[in-house]
Amino acid sequence: MKSVELRQKFLKYFEDKQHKIIPSASLVPDESVELAGTQRVLFTTAGMHPLVPYLLGQPHPEGQRLANIQRCLRTDDIDEVGDSVHNTFFEMLGNWSIGDPKSTDGIGKNGYWKKEAISWSYEFLINQLKLDAKRIYVSVFAGDSDAPFDQDSYDIWRSLGMPEDHIFKYPKLDNWWGPVGKNGPCGPDTEMFYDVKGNFLEGGEPATDSERFVEIWNDVFMEFDKQADGSYIPLKQKNVDTGMGLERILCVLQNAQSIYETDVFLPLMKRIEDLSENFNTKSARIIADHIRSAVFLISDGITPSNVERGYILRRLIRRAIRHASLSGINQDFLKELSMQVIKTYASFYPKLDEFRETIFDQLQKEEQKFKTALARGLKEFEKIQGKILAQNAFNLYQNFGFPIELTIELATEKGKSIDVKGFEDLLVKHQKLSRSMSQKTKGGLLVQSDQAAKLHTATHLLHQSLRDVLGYHVRQTGSHITDERLRFDFSHTGKLTSEQIRKVESIINRKIKDNLKVHKKTLPKQAADEIGAIGLFNQKYGDLVNIYYIGQSDNINSAYSKEFCGGPHADSTGQLGRFKILKEESTGSNIRRIYATIGK
Repeated sequence: MKSVELRQKFLKYFEDKQHKIIPSASLVPDESVELAGTQRVLFTTAGMHPLVPYLLGQPHPEGQRLANIQRCLRTDDIDEVGDSVHNTFFEMLGNWSIGDPKSTDGIGKNGYWKKEAISWSYEFLINQLKLDAKRIYVSVFAGDSDAPFDQDSYDIWRSLGMPEDHIFKYPKLDNWWGPVGKNGPCGPDTEMFYDVKGNFLEGGEPATDSERFVEIWNDVFMEFDKQADGSYIPLKQKNVDTGMGLERILCVLQNAQSIYETDVFLPLMKRIEDLSENFNTKSARIIADHIRSAVFLISDGITPSNVERGYILRRLIRRAIRHASLSGINQDFLKELSMQVIKTYASFYPKLDEFRETIFDQLQKEEQKFKTALARGLKEFEKIQGKILAQNAFNLYQNFGFPIELTIELATEKGKSIDVKGFEDLLVKHQKLSRSMSQKTKGGLLVQSDQAAKLHTATHLLHQSLRDVLGYHVRQTGSHITDERLRFDFSHTGKLTSEQIRKVESIINRKIKDNLKVHKKTLPKQAADEIGAIGLFNQKYGDLVNIYYIGQSDNINSAYSKEFCGGPHADSTGQLGRFKILKEESTGSNIRRIYATIGK
């Protein structure tokens, strides 16, 4: 069975069980997930991650039964990529029951609980995927001081005909899922495994033989909310959250020895082999995995940089380039391989095709920037005798663009030790110096001129006017200001119409004509949240925050715009002259960009 058919079968099966099919969320988590109380993470790491607000009690607009195929990205095991099962980007097939687990007939539209979830999972594996029931093994939560043994799941499996010696009882380490981050929804789970060797030998079990027993599905029963202090309290509502990794189940269905021999990877692996003069399997797998991840990240609006998500993307691209060098790929290759990724996935993820030029552009820029530096940097690395000192690592980072992880990887291959702590200290010192120099010279991202201050005020008016015209889902995701223009990035699903652009401009120019005052106030963050002040998408703030607000009076509650901000600003909107949008475009999935200017 190919990946296309698997996706179709899964969605159709749960649609027939009265589930609403919801689209895959972005790899960039929505701010509402963080606001719901979970720890901030850089990427969508699991199928349930975008649903956290609903798992905590917020009603989902599509109802209580949901299913989808969610794209996810994890880099915790990036050093393991290259073996047969680990990868960074992956697809998770999932179905959910959001609260109110009253259904027992399997056909109602309200929520369901363990009986339905387990029965449907087993039925799908046996009747839809045609797996051999004798080769399926399961595990259930053994119980501890926080929660009891999951007797219900055990009894349900036995009622379905699962042999007693195919059911294993495991502790939290193996049979407890969540939360995302340090706190949030979580609970016991039951996992399904497939004996890929099919030898039916006695004595083996999933916990000790991962090569024989491949985990193919996980049904999580969310009953608890883990607190910041480590304690567990009952959730206000019970939820079912299931997840089946597409790549792993494809291994089983296609009798493949690794995920890289399934149909989602094979064309890409073949092209890498064709390009390689010194082909080796591990490097090819790393290249394939990292290029696939990079393509999806760029399509979701991430660009290579030296911070946060952009840093992860840059690391993936540069690691792929380094392994291409090891494989003897001597030509530019990122565009060609990204085309293959788009070809494989565009039928299910059409935005890959829509943003193909952006993907090509970002990858080619990064490739050109790093390939020359890589060759020179490797020569420099070879000159280092003995231990890699902090200054050696910083030199490779500063002058050749080597992420510290790449230097660590090279050092490990050569059996050399490396002063990572010393490198981190040098990096912090360098960053502090750079910030200091930036403030003294206006050399930073925000030019500290009167015109730039006026443009900064214009971004606040733009942010609020976009929310007025498009809806309050709009949130700023980034900005850049020069003396000539502003650039404003924001979350939104589609291209703005000419009428919407005209309305935004009209609102802002009316506020400029009204000559509203720009005020500053320092407040506790909680108080700022309560009055509706908004901040930069996914930005962390301290206990006390500066709020710039724009209004007729100094009454912050009645102000037109209220934002967390560090300044500088114009004294009043009348100083801006006139506002004009120059260009509106997409920078990736669900992220739009506006260029605008002010003046006469």
